[in-house]
Amino acid sequence: MPPSEPARPWVIAHRGASGLRPEHSEAAFRLGIAQGADFVEPDLLVTKDGLLVARHDLELSQTTDVADRPEYADRRTAKSLDGDELEGWFADDFTLAELKSLRARERMPLIRPDSAAHDGRYPVLGFDDLIALVEEEAAIRGRPVGIVAELKHPAYFDAVGLPFERALAPVLARYGRDDPLFFASFDAGVLRRIRAVSDIRLVQLLEADAAPDLAGIASYADAIGPAKALIVPRAADGASQPPTSLIADAHAAGLGVFSWTFRSENLFLPAELRRGGDPAAHGDAEAEYRAFYALGIDAVFSDFPEQAVAARTF
Repeated sequence: MPPSEPARPWVIAHRGASGLRPEHSEAAFRLGIAQGADFVEPDLLVTKDGLLVARHDLELSQTTDVADRPEYADRRTAKSLDGDELEGWFADDFTLAELKSLRARERMPLIRPDSAAHDGRYPVLGFDDLIALVEEEAAIRGRPVGIVAELKHPAYFDAVGLPFERALAPVLARYGRDDPLFFASFDAGVLRRIRAVSDIRLVQLLEADAAPDLAGIASYADAIGPAKALIVPRAADGASQPPTSLIADAHAAGLGVFSWTFRSENLFLPAELRRGGDPAAHGDAEAEYRAFYALGIDAVFSDFPEQAVAARTF
């Protein structure tokens, strides 16, 4: 990945162009870059053999074909995660090679049937595979393309003896602050531990009910990743409310602001931007992007990067 960066606001292809292809698949990432995304966003999990895989859910059956694979039937089990009891197939019970034998599936087939038509076509990717893909796409297109990677469930992986710091060690040795590579997490602890050994750039993710200590976050991170509702709250009926001062406050603390997650379907849009009564139909997503860009956002995580890029030309 070249050290130069595109001008902000950045468009980050959330799990690739995940509104159009099964999330985290090669097709989703390549399409997101082709549509003009400046960065791609994978979620990372640690495998049984201590390597990194691009998956969002620790339990694999919703977004892969693992449940249909007889050779893995005996891996079905139950685990506790974030206080919930889950049953299924879990990434840390598989080696990376085994996970790469699985095929990706659309998470929301009723909302995104066109994406679901691609189920079973693309294998699960390791993080090394994704880095190689991004470097290849950047070279082909003659422009910088980066990665904002989210570290999922670090406390869980600490507890089972698979800490992210160990899995990330080769990446941290290779990349640093001058590269378009960020690591993000909701868990401040893992970000602080990474900061202690690397100057790579970090993003503190924030849920919609967070009350962030921006000065404290600035001591170890370079940006915050707030839910959209922390910037533009919504009323009980789903309508947008006046924006908060979070972007200005974060900038005053020396932090960038990368907000999540922008999606085009009515189901996810504020009430005033929905079009018709079908939750899967697309509303006026471009208006939402323009509103956030006008507020001074530094980056948006989008399932439909082409729309986010088009709205940036204001």
